[in-house]
Amino acid sequence: MASAANQQSGEWSDGWAWSDDSLRLHWRERAAAPGVPANRPVLLCLPGMTRTARDFAALGDWMDGRWRVVAVDIRGRGESGWARDPLTYVSLIYLRDLSRILAEAGIDRFVVLGSSLGGQLALQMTTAHRAAMAGVILNDIGPESLPAGLARLRSNVGRGGNWPTWIHAARDLAQRNGNIYPHWQLADWLGFAKRLCRLSPQGKIILDYDPRIAEPLRLPHSDAGSDLWAALDSLSGVPVLSLRAELSDVFSSAAQAELVRRVPGLVAAVVPDVGHAPALDEPAARAAIDDFLERMIAGDVT
Repeated sequence: MASAANQQSGEWSDGWAWSDDSLRLHWRERAAAPGVPANRPVLLCLPGMTRTARDFAALGDWMDGRWRVVAVDIRGRGESGWARDPLTYVSLIYLRDLSRILAEAGIDRFVVLGSSLGGQLALQMTTAHRAAMAGVILNDIGPESLPAGLARLRSNVGRGGNWPTWIHAARDLAQRNGNIYPHWQLADWLGFAKRLCRLSPQGKIILDYDPRIAEPLRLPHSDAGSDLWAALDSLSGVPVLSLRAELSDVFSSAAQAELVRRVPGLVAAVVPDVGHAPALDEPAARAAIDDFLERMIAGDVT
């Protein structure tokens, strides 16, 4: 469980759980402020394929205690353990891990915010946790992804790399990803590097995930049994917000329009001038999330 002392202070604290295969699982959380209704759902944040719970630090700070925010490190990323068997880096096991985290963190009602892979997991959580889901926020993802963007993401997974300093890492990441965040400055890329990377025991800056998470992606029909459209349809009656990056090569405007068509009451928003996926510090993203959550509490989003 997370530290009670840190929970009371409003600072970030760490929580831990154990998976079915005895892997240590990690989450970070920031407690709700005193006076927030005890029955308010938790904001459960799930990162993308190679990302960590640190992606949601700024979002949690911006919430400033209005919600209890729990950000997960998926197995093989961040402070969660690396699996002995790389073929456990698949959605079925990720979902089992999430069930363990929900139980250990004492979460019985939540709004799930998922970026990229995290959004797909958010949809798949309907299988075991539909009754506990108070809302869903999908960050630049849906049941279908554009082939070119998906191929780009998969080609980057498992790529090695190390840098002598954070500045070197930031500049290299900016060169690789400048078309995704075209308006970022060096300070933004430094922050990005520190969310994506860690310092190795040898003093090098390295990517903060197990490169073997790429192995299941190389198998034919990996995760082919996942019917994300059926999962989406099962969200009828649950408030849903779809964020789409204006420059996304993964989630198209046509795909977002199909979500609007299929899910009654779904709220759609576009985050301008960014690609896949919004960092959630953009004014448009924060305004959409804030409005969605406030309306959800008021019962205006169904």
